[in-house]
Amino acid sequence: MENKDILRIIDHTMLKAEASEADIIRICDEAKQYHVATVFTHGYYTPLVRRCLEGSDVRVGVTAGFPFGAQPTKVKAFEAKTSILDGADEVDMVLNIGAVKSGKYDTAYMDMAKVREACGPNRILKVILETCLLTDDEIVRSCELAVKAGLDFVKTSTGLSYGGATVEHVKLMKSVVGDRVKVKAAGGIRTVEQCRLMIEAGAERIGTSSLMKIAEEIMQEN
Repeated sequence: MENKDILRIIDHTMLKAEASEADIIRICDEAKQYHVATVFTHGYYTPLVRRCLEGSDVRVGVTAGFPFGAQPTKVKAFEAKTSILDGADEVDMVLNIGAVKSGKYDTAYMDMAKVREACGPNRILKVILETCLLTDDEIVRSCELAVKAGLDFVKTSTGLSYGGATVEHVKLMKSVVGDRVKVKAAGGIRTVEQCRLMIEAGAERIGTSSLMKIAEEIMQEN
């Protein structure tokens, strides 16, 4: 993949609690400038993001159950459906991490399946595993559940826990899902080199709040 093509698979992200409307408008302008994949914000800002991106090739992304994944399933599903009605094209939900850590894989599966149902077939749904909190076996089992529930992506991290994306975890996730589900790497990715390593490991989408830094690196190389 050419460096300039990396920009096309970036989810430009602003999930800080203190993000203002001006911050959201700015990242939408940045996203349109570099033709990234999506802009990701919290649901409150979805209508604003939709307006800002109207007529562009950038998609609207939103979180559900963020950042801990501990909300009741019906709350996650309602959050996802509400954001879709407000204009979201893609939803990144957080895994029910507590259920997985408790060995309640049926609960974790139903959580994903119900949000999948709420999103409908025409919206992209990703599940954030928060890999830094899981064992390798729990990552494998969670990826298998995501495939079974009909999700489109498995994603490494929220970026708000003890660690972010690692090459090892991306490789592991890709080895489980193969071509059935895509992998998104997110959390602590701030350079072109990091993007490249994640892509080589199997990631097909990159989540980052460092778009402008990465874009500057690419422009300098060209």
